[in-house]
Formats: sequence, structure tokens, C-alpha cells
Amino acid sequence: MSDTAFFSLSRLTPAHLLRASVVVALATIVLKTLAWYVTGSMGMLSDAMESFVNLASALFALAMVTVAQMPPDENHPYGHHKAEYFSSGFEGLLIVGVALGILWAAAHRLFDPQPLEQVGWGLALSVLSSALNGLLAWVMFRTAREHRSIALEADARHLVTDVWTSAGVVAGLAGAALTGWLWLDAVAAMLVALNILKEGGELCWRSAQGLMDQAVEPDVQATIEATLQGFVQGQAPGALRFDHVSTRRAGQRRFVDMHMHMPAHWTLHHAAALRGQVERALMAAVPGLRATIELLPTDVEAHVDDLPDAPREGVK
Repeated sequence: MSDTAFFSLSRLTPAHLLRASVVVALATIVLKTLAWYVTGSMGMLSDAMESFVNLASALFALAMVTVAQMPPDENHPYGHHKAEYFSSGFEGLLIVGVALGILWAAAHRLFDPQPLEQVGWGLALSVLSSALNGLLAWVMFRTAREHRSIALEADARHLVTDVWTSAGVVAGLAGAALTGWLWLDAVAAMLVALNILKEGGELCWRSAQGLMDQAVEPDVQATIEATLQGFVQGQAPGALRFDHVSTRRAGQRRFVDMHMHMPAHWTLHHAAALRGQVERALMAAVPGLRATIELLPTDVEAHVDDLPDAPREGVK
């Protein structure tokens, strides 16, 4: 890819791509519905039904991304970033519902197969819609990593599922046309539905974990610990330590809280200056991170919780 093309992609925001997803969803609905109309294929119908989910998901994701970008206010001092988890959860529920509907319809067609018509046109229309979805999903994945947007990633994963869905439908339709075994069309639709069901379940699980303040990713946790260890090693032995280091994710944001212990004879100015250095180093190492550090003397331990809790790993 040329530098100019990469620069253009880097300027895309989740909102831009979700608007594009709405347009592509409308286009694929037309193409896949037409493919089902000309062939009478149950697999094509299941593929078209999922495109309606793509449209609803893109519209809801666009709304949630807009909410997530709202600045903090009095009632939401930490911002609105978790709104993106509602988007991916909603999309997962829609996917599960469509999968169950496809399984029900395909099971009836399995025992009452219908003749297929104009298979060539149906295959061409399905391949064209898959190419549109595949291209958009590729761009979405790149932008989702850059902006750390779970709503955009969820929509991209759904589009990839749609591509695999279309591939399965095309294989079933081609197999039925070549062999005369019409039941292959219904079997392909059922396999597609099972794949969609799996994807929907994974999206719902990830959304639930995000809403429950899941810890940051292991590689991010390792970066935080390495950054803190660098400051520990930069001081005299035993002079500085960090403990009760806890992290959480909230959409595009990541948060880390900790206690920083230093000698009691240090001046407040010295301690605050070092804390500022640690905060800046953490935020530079992990984009989107917000660090909260409480200062304590080395010989003082904090009572974090009155209730028994699992031990938290710290950097000493």
C-alpha cells in the first residue's frame, strides 16, 4: 500500500467507518436478497438475513461510538467510554437471534428441498457482496487497533463472519447444483448458522467482561510493570516500591491505580515530582492510559478493602 493510501486510512475514525458500514450493509442486503430471489436458495436467504443484522448493528454501533466520545460530566466523571460495550453486546444478541432463525428455517428445508434456479447469477452476486464486506472489514480492523474501539472491532468481526458465511453458502449452492443433492443447500445454511451463533456468543461474552471492569490485556500489564520496575531500579535499593497495582478497561480508555511508597524523609515536592514522572512514563508507554497514584511512606501499609480480597500483584 502506498504512503498516501496509508495516510488516508490513518485519518479515518470509527464513526467514519461505521457510516461506511451502514452503506455497505444496505448494498449487500440488495445484492443478497436479489441472489436469493433468482436462485430460491435457503443458504442465500440465510446470508441475506444476516445482512439485516449488519445494518442494525452498524447503526447501533454508530450511536454508541457517538455517546462514547462525549466528554466527562458531573454524572459520568470517568467519561462514557463503556458505551461501546453495549454496542458489541447488542450485536452479539442480534447475531444469536438470526442464527436461531436460520437453523429453524433450514431444518424445514432439509426435509423439503426445493429446486434451485439461475445459480450462476446467485453465485456472482454473493461473491460481489463478500468482496465489499471483506474490504471494509480489513480497513475496520486497522482503524480499530489504532483507536482501541471495541465497537468497531465487533463490527469488523461480524463482517468477517459474513464473508465466511457467504463462502459456506456459495459452497453449498455450488455443491447442490453440481451433484443434484438439494439438501446440501440446507446443510450449508445450518453450518453457517452454527458459525454465526459462535461469533454472537463470543461478542456477548467480551461485552460482559468489559462492563465488569476486566483488567487490561496481558501485554499492556507487562508494559506497566516494566515501566514501574524501571523507576524502582533507578532509586537506591528499597527506597521505592509500588503495590496494590490494579487495572481496568473502559472502551478506548485504560486505567491503573496503585500506591507508591517512598522514604518518609523525602519532601512532598520531591515525591510529587517523581509521581509526575511515573504518570507521564506510564501514559507514554500505554496510549489512552489514565494513572492514579497515591503517595505513602515506605513503612506504611494501606488498608485497601475491609472485605477479604484476592491478593494483587505489585512491583517491589
